Order: sequence, then structure tokens, then C-alpha cells
Amino acid sequence: MLWLQSLNLDYAFWLTISAIFILLLLSAFFSGSETALTAASRGKLQTQADKGSRGAARALSITEDNERLIGSVLLGNNLVNILATSLATALFTKLVGESSVALATLVMTVLVLIFAEVLPKTYAITNAERAAARVSAPIALLVSIFDPIVSAVRKLVRGILWLFGVRTSADEPILAVREEIAGAISLGHLEGVVQKEDRDRILGALDLSERTVEEIMLHRSSIEMINFKDEPKEILAQCMSSNHTRLPVYKDEPENIIGVIHAKDLARFMYSKISGPDASLKKLLSLDISSVIMKPYFVPDTTALDEQMRQFLRRRTHFALVVDEYGSLEGMITLEDILEEIVGEIADEFDPASNELIKPDTDGIYELDGTMTIRDLNRAMDWNLPDEHANTLAGLVLHEAQMIPAVGQVFRFHGFRFEVAGRNANRITLLRVRPLQ
Repeated sequence: MLWLQSLNLDYAFWLTISAIFILLLLSAFFSGSETALTAASRGKLQTQADKGSRGAARALSITEDNERLIGSVLLGNNLVNILATSLATALFTKLVGESSVALATLVMTVLVLIFAEVLPKTYAITNAERAAARVSAPIALLVSIFDPIVSAVRKLVRGILWLFGVRTSADEPILAVREEIAGAISLGHLEGVVQKEDRDRILGALDLSERTVEEIMLHRSSIEMINFKDEPKEILAQCMSSNHTRLPVYKDEPENIIGVIHAKDLARFMYSKISGPDASLKKLLSLDISSVIMKPYFVPDTTALDEQMRQFLRRRTHFALVVDEYGSLEGMITLEDILEEIVGEIADEFDPASNELIKPDTDGIYELDGTMTIRDLNRAMDWNLPDEHANTLAGLVLHEAQMIPAVGQVFRFHGFRFEVAGRNANRITLLRVRPLQ
């Protein structure tokens, strides 16, 4: 009889040990699955799904509702962890006595931490997409089984949060895709994986939808224009000496833009007058500018850069004049200006030669044009000057100073020293900038 009781005890002992082992495996599966499915790149999963991976496609489907997924996995994980701990406590109590509760807790904490948390999550984080595709089928089944319970828990949690004044929405994304990409690129640059030039190009492309043409346009005071009433000889000379292929044409006053002249159209006109049997220089000077100008294209200053780029491509033009809400001319923008926000400064053989744009003197002071945009300076120098209230350096100084400063005045803000070195009327033309640290 004693031998039979001993045999029964041994059988119950090994059965309990086996149950705890299986529950720890399930806990490891749930922990690893949660990490894999939340850490997996949806872009990589989509690429695998496009190549025919059903596991990747299933993983994409179940991760669309992260709250439902995480709720189901946590429910399963907590169930097996609590059950495993309860069995271990009962086993140690039978073997050691009532004082074994603390021992059972310690042993199960070590086992769960190492084999059910750290080990599976480490594997999952290093093989996220592969692991997500493999566990997608059982997790999808688990989510469908636990869905009623998880839905009830979600409603209960939202109700409790509502009592404390916290409003949540199931459709509201935790992090926008753009922010995820921008954060990953910036982190990669800090870790040395992504080069600065690559970071600037990618972030520049992402920022196009957040920025308007007003921020990068060439101000009207800097636009080279042609007077419609000038003599043909003067117009030809101005067009031929200009570095630009397109020049706005105004009549009576610069605000009244009546068209845009293209260097190629002007070249065609000149060729038609100097070729043929009756060609003469006299005919070349009989230029009727209204016959060679194109209709101007106006855009509002609030247009987003990505939308303006699409408009340029759709209209098959590269040049637009920017107007404010009252229809007054503010400046001009080209397709090249928008592309430069992505790839940086684009210079060709007709651009005036210049040395390095930003170069400090022996005292570490940078002499910068007041019209230089804050964004270009930040990109070139890896600075973090704010551009929320001003687009240019001069605008930033005016905003911070709340006055029109005189030449020689010095200001310190945002960790930099700004000295006004040049001024034309009320415009700041030159600034001497030095980091304070």
C-alpha cells in the first residue's frame, strides 16, 4: 500500500513538472509573439507578402488592430504564467511545507524571466519579420477566440479612463507613419548607420507636405524682371546676360506681371529674324515681346510643397509666381527650388561661382546673408535654430528682437550670438553668427 502511494506521488510530481514546463513554453511563445509582431516592420512584411508569403500577409492583417492583438496575447500570457506559478506553489508546498511559498515565487520568477521573457524576446527582436510570419497563424486563432473577452476588457478600460477625463479612440494611431520613418532615420543617423546627406534627403522629402511655398520662395525684391516698355535692344541684352532661362515681364509697375519670357522662345525669334534670304539685324531689333511671352502662372503662398510639385508636373511647367491672400505678388518658386529641399543646393554651369557658402573666420564667426533660410543653415551645420516664426535668419532676428536693429547691435538667443553686420533700409542684409558653446 505504501509502495502504491509512493508511486502515485511520483506520478503526480512528474505530471505537475511536465505541466509547468509546457506552460513555460506557452509563456515563451506568447512573449516572443508579442515582441515579433509589434517590432516587425510593416514595410518588410508587405514586401514578403507581395512575394507570396501567406504568413507575412497574415501578420499584416492581425497587426492592423494592435490593441486587439496585444490584448489577446497578454490575456493568454497572463493565464499561463498565473497557472504555472499556482502549480509550482502547490508542488513546493507538498514537498517542503507551508514555508515554500516564497521559494516557489523566487524559482518561478527566475524561470519566467529567463526562459519565458528575455530568451524569446531576444530571439524575436533579432528575427522580427521571420518570427512574425511563423507565429501569425496560431496568434490569429488566439485573437479570434479571445476577441469577445478582449472587447469587453477594452470597453471596461475606456470606461474607467473616461471617468478620469481621458478620452481614447480605437481608430486613432499611436504614431503616424511619417513620424515613425523620421524617428527611425534620425536614430539611425545618431547611431552612425545613416549618413547625414541621406538623412537630410529622406527627411526633406517627408517634410514637403508640412511646408508651404511661402517658406522657400524667392522674395519679390530679389526677382529679376523685364519691363514690357523697354526697347527691344535692352530686352535682348538683359535676357542674354541673365543667368536665368525664365524672366517675368511686368507692365507699368513690378506688381503687374503680364507674362513670362523663356530664353528658348527668344532664341527661336532671334533665329527666325537672322535666317533666310531677307535676314537683317534691323529685323532682329523689331522684337514684339508680347508675341514671345507665356501666360503667367500664379499660386497662393499657402500651397504645400508636395502639392505644388504635383502641379508643376501636371502642368508641365517649372515656374510659378507666388501671391498672397490679397492677390499681391510675394515672390516666385520653381521646381528646382522644391527639389533642392530634398537633395540640397543644385548648381549648374550658369550659376555664379562661389566658394563654400558657410565658412567661419579664425574666431569661429560665420558671416551669413540675412536672406539665408533657417532650414538650409540647420541642414548645413546640424544646428537647431527654430523656424516656426520666421523663414530666414533676418526674420528670426527681427522676431526675437521685436524691433529693427541697427548695424552693430548684438543679440543672444537659442544658444547663438547674432551681430547685425549689414542693413539696407529696413532689411538686415548681413549677420555675424557664432555658437555660444
